[in-house]
Amino acid sequence: MNELLHIAFELPRDSWEDFLRLGGWVVQVILVAALAMWTLILERYWYLKRIHPQRLAEKKAEWTGRGERRSWTAQRIRDQLLSELKVGMTATMPLIKVMVPLAPLLGLLGTVAGMLEVFDAMTAAGQADVRAMAYGVSHAMVATLAGLVVSLLGLFFSVRLAARVRWESDRLPDRFVTE
Repeated sequence: MNELLHIAFELPRDSWEDFLRLGGWVVQVILVAALAMWTLILERYWYLKRIHPQRLAEKKAEWTGRGERRSWTAQRIRDQLLSELKVGMTATMPLIKVMVPLAPLLGLLGTVAGMLEVFDAMTAAGQADVRAMAYGVSHAMVATLAGLVVSLLGLFFSVRLAARVRWESDRLPDRFVTE
């Protein structure tokens, strides 16, 4: 039983190491980019779930604590409070939107680099070995696969996150209605 558990835990680690080795240095860069992207996405979800409600309550208390709320100046203060909340919600969204298309571009870089290695090896050997070419092409395609998977998952969650931020932003003025 102990040996079975050892095999069950070793297999995914070995597969992961093989995947990183097969994809080369570009897959490692894609992994770092994916970790950065997911850190930003999770941080935004956490912000919207935990921090934003607190900041909203503070800004609303600041607004309702004002004695006068109808003048032009009071309305500009209200706009400033709303703007501060919107800036807080969208703080890292541009960076997330850059990270999503970055992954497939890095995958393409890995593909091109891998294909150049294949052609270089063919030139050095002076002949085309079909088996070596197939290995080299599969090596190059791993980077593309990794980039596309990271990008597709990131795209799905970033679009959902952007929709959530837009929905929250659209609701903000209703929470600061002038009496």
